[in-house]
Amino acid sequence: MRIALTAATAALTLAAAPAFAQDSYNPGAETTADAPFSGVYVGGSFGYDVQPNDQGSRLLFDRNLDGRFGDTVTLPTGANAFSPGFCKGAARSTLSPQNAATGCRNDKNGIAYYARVGADHQVGNIVYGVVGEFGKAEINDSVSGFSTTPANYVMTRELDWEASIRGRVGYAVDTTLFYGTFGPGYARIDRSFTSSNTANAFALSGDRNQFGFLGGGGIEQKLGRNFSVGLEYMYHQYQDDEARVRVTQGTAPATNPFVLAPNTSGTDIRRSDDKFRWHSIRATAAFRF
Repeated sequence: MRIALTAATAALTLAAAPAFAQDSYNPGAETTADAPFSGVYVGGSFGYDVQPNDQGSRLLFDRNLDGRFGDTVTLPTGANAFSPGFCKGAARSTLSPQNAATGCRNDKNGIAYYARVGADHQVGNIVYGVVGEFGKAEINDSVSGFSTTPANYVMTRELDWEASIRGRVGYAVDTTLFYGTFGPGYARIDRSFTSSNTANAFALSGDRNQFGFLGGGGIEQKLGRNFSVGLEYMYHQYQDDEARVRVTQGTAPATNPFVLAPNTSGTDIRRSDDKFRWHSIRATAAFRF
């Protein structure tokens, strides 16, 4: 619903823009009459970010700490200690993930807000340039595992901030610009781990800063000499495969599945989905100098 309201508001603004621009924009009165999108600009964007469905996400285990994941954590009887299974999202309780009422809550989507600065050059109808951006999205992404204890184990990541610098190429029709954009991004990804297991000890590690890329496109409409508004779609993707949770004995007995002999040093946990991805729908505004 919030996505629809954001998109509808931006669409109405764009629909009204040409008429406003016709009344207030006088190409003959300025030196950039034939190139309304040339120049340096500052601005920002505000929108709503949505994550794709990561059905099938789970926790992976490295029982002998050799760096290779895919081991099974077993009970002293040889049974799978995580036989209840896994689910995307954060655990609601310690019970089975298959229970809709007590399994996992959905990942959080949310608003996003960014500041930007850029420069474009227009030759005829072709516009090309570069834009730098810095901001934040209020999203988080979790995956949970359930052991037979019963206990839950939850790994979560969320975006602290994101910076990008992208190329931009477009086609201008009078004071309306249609464009595509693509470039590298750099983000700080905050990670957390929680568990209802109070016997073992847990240590979270991994580099928080990650490189990725962004790509998308949009429409921009000039309103007068210096101001423009627009609607933009953007896809974000970051490699996020460095987070690890080291599980050691703590106060648990030596028969604990995470430290079961012959490997008593503990077990490493990571999540199976190693990419942090999301989609953005944004309203944009810019002031051109």
